[in-house]
Amino acid sequence: MRAALFLTPLALAWAASAVPAVQAETLADALSAAYQSNPTLMQARAQQRRLDETYVQTETQLRPTLSLVGQGSYSHYDSPNINQGSFDTNSGSLGLSASQTLYSGGKTTSDLRAADASVLAGRQSLRASEADILNQVISAYMDVRRDASILDIRKANLEVLRTQLAETTARKDVGQVTPTDVAQARAQYAQAEALLATAEGQLRTSRANYQAVVGEAPQGLAPEPDLPGIPDTLDAAFEAAERANPSLAAAQMTETASRAKVASARNGYGPTLSATASAGYVGPISPLETRNYGGQVSAGLTLTQPLYSGGLIASQVRQALEQNNSDRFGVDKTHRDIIRQVANAWSTMVSAKANRLATQEARDAAKLAYDGVHEEYRAGLRTTLDVLLAEQTLRDTEISLATARHDEYLAKSSLLDAIGALNVQTLGLTVPAYDPKAAFDRVKSAGGTPLDSVAQTLDRVGAVHRAQ
Repeated sequence: MRAALFLTPLALAWAASAVPAVQAETLADALSAAYQSNPTLMQARAQQRRLDETYVQTETQLRPTLSLVGQGSYSHYDSPNINQGSFDTNSGSLGLSASQTLYSGGKTTSDLRAADASVLAGRQSLRASEADILNQVISAYMDVRRDASILDIRKANLEVLRTQLAETTARKDVGQVTPTDVAQARAQYAQAEALLATAEGQLRTSRANYQAVVGEAPQGLAPEPDLPGIPDTLDAAFEAAERANPSLAAAQMTETASRAKVASARNGYGPTLSATASAGYVGPISPLETRNYGGQVSAGLTLTQPLYSGGLIASQVRQALEQNNSDRFGVDKTHRDIIRQVANAWSTMVSAKANRLATQEARDAAKLAYDGVHEEYRAGLRTTLDVLLAEQTLRDTEISLATARHDEYLAKSSLLDAIGALNVQTLGLTVPAYDPKAAFDRVKSAGGTPLDSVAQTLDRVGAVHRAQ
């Protein structure tokens, strides 16, 4: 896998201190791999490029069209007058036909504004998809690290209990302990075997999840670096989310698009003006003799002013207004959801940190207690049950500590996601960031003509700038 590293000083310092004999896979490696190849993310980018084309298609409403038109006909006539008999006629034409919308009553201008806002909303949704994938990678990475630690703890516990069982059995043989002590040690050892099997199964599941999101199996995952960009206060987190949360920005741009659609619907009451022209040749198909063909040229203007649409335009305006009302409520709902998301992520992060610190203290105390109980057991001052309980307490606190570190890290990742800061720039990945604007710019003017600016300027005259 690519050996891309975070560019932040903390990440570089971590990387330098975490290099084993065989180069470990880093979190930056996993994030970079997923960012470049995750199929869900590739699908979202393709969908955004598809959305870009809606703007191009809207632009074509003010562009000229040119067509090659061919036509042929044949007729056979039987006269009721026997003296006239019957006869055949045929004719054909071939020419060019051109049309140009000169003025759409401002409707196309409003549609372009709506299409542009929809493209911008799509970009924000794409940002949200990228953040979701990065969050999934971090979660999968930490799951594997946690479960690998738990498996190591279970293995170490089993070895200690195997030694304890052998020692207890030997002491029973010389009469220093009872068969009950041996039974207690054997029961603890059997339970440790079951817990080890469970830990192995959980690690296999986490590795499979990792491979699904990253695209590669985890190989010796290095310790995770500190996540950059964590706000210092909850108020700072709220402010950051207001500025940069992609879901909120997407909802706002969606409302802008539907507001432009209201204007477009109202523009339906206005007149439209288009020009048409054609040039070609007309003559008999058979026999095909060019001297019998005559040239034909035509041109015209068509002005259309709706007078009565059976209520269609009024209904379209009401429909567009209600869609905009829905989108405005959607912005408010998204805003409230983000406030809740940030508050929950912050609370989870704070409680997870407190839990990790308390668990660290408990683990240190359990280690001291275990060492003391074990020495006292060797001196005959403690029973086998005391040793087993101390061992169990130590392993439980070690597992709790591994879980607490995992939970705190994921809480930080979720907070970055909520404030819109979980991206390749904040994480300092060396992988090039995908630029949806560059993809849009490549197709924005596809099929354009020198008349585009003139046609759009004319059409803006009738555009309704205010939807309400």
